[in-house]
Amino acid sequence: MTLIEYARKLRPLIEKAAKSLADEDALEAVQLYPHWSGDNVDYSIGDRLQYNGVLYRVLQPHTSQPNWHPDAAASLFAKVLIPGGDIPEWEQPDSTNGYSVGDKVKYKGKIWESRINNNVWSPDAYPAGWREVSA
Repeated sequence: MTLIEYARKLRPLIEKAAKSLADEDALEAVQLYPHWSGDNVDYSIGDRLQYNGVLYRVLQPHTSQPNWHPDAAASLFAKVLIPGGDIPEWEQPDSTNGYSVGDKVKYKGKIWESRINNNVWSPDAYPAGWREVSA
């Protein structure tokens, strides 16, 4: 068996194992996830895939179409926001991918920790939803 044949054999097993990773770990290995395809692929709730180097989670079961890509079909996909390791800059989430309790972000030069799940507000907009953890 050639190295390429062996790699092709392992790829489905790697993708299957990647499904069990937490988001923090998944964001460390976006390359493990299949690329989004608009070619009538059946996607299930919770599937993760990459599009333009960004990891997304499927929100609704659907069969893909060319114009239903992740950054154009917000009802079908949510960007996975919280990476492992470095604390990211605060990014405006939508209702499908809000920050969870304990998620940390940088906002205006400070580090903040979310006190609530599905937190879609900045620390300025809803101070009760955040706790400053560093100056």
